[in-house]
Amino acid sequence: MEKLLDVRELRVRFGAYEAVHGISFAVGKGETLGLVGESGSGKSASSLALMGLLPATAAVSGVLRLGEQDVLALGEEERRRLRGRRVAMIFQEPMTALNPVMPIGRQIAEAVLAHEPHIARARLKQRVLEALHEVALPQPERRYHDYPHQFSGGQRQRIVIAMALINRPELVIADEPTTALDVTVQKQILALLRRLRTERGMAMIFISHDLAVVGEVADRIAVMRQGQIVECGPMRQILLEPQHTYTKQLLAAAPTMHTDRDHALETGQGA
Repeated sequence: MEKLLDVRELRVRFGAYEAVHGISFAVGKGETLGLVGESGSGKSASSLALMGLLPATAAVSGVLRLGEQDVLALGEEERRRLRGRRVAMIFQEPMTALNPVMPIGRQIAEAVLAHEPHIARARLKQRVLEALHEVALPQPERRYHDYPHQFSGGQRQRIVIAMALINRPELVIADEPTTALDVTVQKQILALLRRLRTERGMAMIFISHDLAVVGEVADRIAVMRQGQIVECGPMRQILLEPQHTYTKQLLAAAPTMHTDRDHALETGQGA
């Protein structure tokens, strides 16, 4: 598969603390890579490094190549043009990602205006409504001027997805996009992401602490622990034949219909 993203020896340091220890991975065009690990494993720091959204105090080194572009060599203005157009991010908590005092139609429109400031007003609104229809938000024409608090959690996540995808990026980073949702809505959002990925042929990095969730969307899975990738391979291999102790503990920590409720789940310690 042709590479879209090539990450080599990526290191992220905050002062004396190194959060990411020289990881390497690649994402092919149209492929979904699941990046799995517990909180503090370095998976979100890695994705924020790619987006250029880490604080100025962070030191980032290595190679982050998106197509022919060396992302780490870009200036701030070049990175701003990259964000949203070539690579976009779906954040974990919609109420944090959305401005609570701005109508949702206007917020999505601003994502377009950042790259097409001279687009005609009528065409801009049409683009926003098309994006909301694409993510199956009910009655977007009627709700164009509504505010984030007027939507359910699942609807807000659809709005955030529409905002991330409206400029048709080649790569989407989904950072725990279903964690705050109940199981039924989680299934709907995962199905939506699978459909959009297939229809658009886009690549995706799906970040989660839950191997079972990642298994529903990923082609390959990379398992992170303490700033390192400890195992990487095809989805079925990782889920059915894990090699690393930590991966086995992550799988054992997920309850199933057959889990013995009289025994404690694995805690993931000591791997």
